[in-house]
Amino acid sequence: MATWKASSSSSPASSPSRRFISYRRRTKASPPKRPSSESPPRKMRSIADIMAKSSPVVEQEQDDSYGDVTCEKCDSGERDDELLLCDKCDKGFHMKCLRPIMVRVPVGPWVCVDCSDQRPVRRLSQKKIMHFFRIEKQIDQTEKSQLSQEESRKHRRRSCSLTVKKRRRKLLPMVPSEDPEQRFAQMGTLASALTALGIKYSDDLTYVPGMAPRSANRSKFEIGGMQVLAKEDLETLELCRAMYRRGECPPLVVVFDPLEGYTVEADGPIKDLTFIAEYTGDVDYLKNRENDDCDSIMTLLLSEDPSKTLVICPDKYGNISRFISGINNHNRFGKKKQNCKCVRYSVNGECRVLLVATRDIAKGERLYYDYNGYEHEYPTHLFL
Repeated sequence: MATWKASSSSSPASSPSRRFISYRRRTKASPPKRPSSESPPRKMRSIADIMAKSSPVVEQEQDDSYGDVTCEKCDSGERDDELLLCDKCDKGFHMKCLRPIMVRVPVGPWVCVDCSDQRPVRRLSQKKIMHFFRIEKQIDQTEKSQLSQEESRKHRRRSCSLTVKKRRRKLLPMVPSEDPEQRFAQMGTLASALTALGIKYSDDLTYVPGMAPRSANRSKFEIGGMQVLAKEDLETLELCRAMYRRGECPPLVVVFDPLEGYTVEADGPIKDLTFIAEYTGDVDYLKNRENDDCDSIMTLLLSEDPSKTLVICPDKYGNISRFISGINNHNRFGKKKQNCKCVRYSVNGECRVLLVATRDIAKGERLYYDYNGYEHEYPTHLFL
């Protein structure tokens, strides 16, 4: 038995069964190793196994952190589409609960009154008022005032010879207050309001590089044409401009109302059809101001080509016309409050917007006009 084992081990080729076994072992050899660049096969888990071991998804707190915000004034969270959040304190305020009321949702960052760094403007001295309005120096203000009133009376006497219907169509020059101290007080209220809003005074349209050029302001581009300012009314306009340069303004004061914000009151009687002011500011294309949150944009030119339509933007330059309030077009009492109007005229081929009294205005009465005199697009449903 031992001899067979030795012979078999010494000569494996002599036994065919051994050759067969050796062949089977070669067929069951381990597969060649994969290159190192290839990743080993992974066992995929079933969806049921994944769902069983996964934790439930929890919404982030920041998405739902403003769900319980309420208005700081009325303590209500309703009308969330009108709820503004301060970018500093995250407190909520309804647009209608703010003082003054906000008509449009502001574009960009917004802060509440408590977080605003706006400081109250101190009362300006007469010297600063003259510098602010660039008033021409006068030797004797009393003589100048008397001269301007005589010119005003002469201008009105020239229209007395015409028919009543024709006279009613003419503009009347403003009649400033006789007391120089009162006029300085009136201009001081306007200077304080403009300074508080960071607006520079300008009694004319301004054309800034990057906006609409002056060549774009042509009344011939108006749809259906624009009414031309009559020669007599042009003389009235130039007379009032000269009075402004001498520091003789209409009897108006700018006051701050907690509900309406800055508004304008008559500081003396104003007759019907009296020229009040020209609407001034930067002239720009409407397409550049479609997303502007300025609340005092005025239409200057309505062109058949919408890309050529012009507007006046008194956010950097302006005068007292910027603070005259608008009526509520959705309230039946709104029309009763209106006492002036905006009229667009062609003056020497250019478009101008003039504010004119539509009836006699008593002292202490606030000035109102219709913001939607042309397009009916301004949201006035929140106006008082």
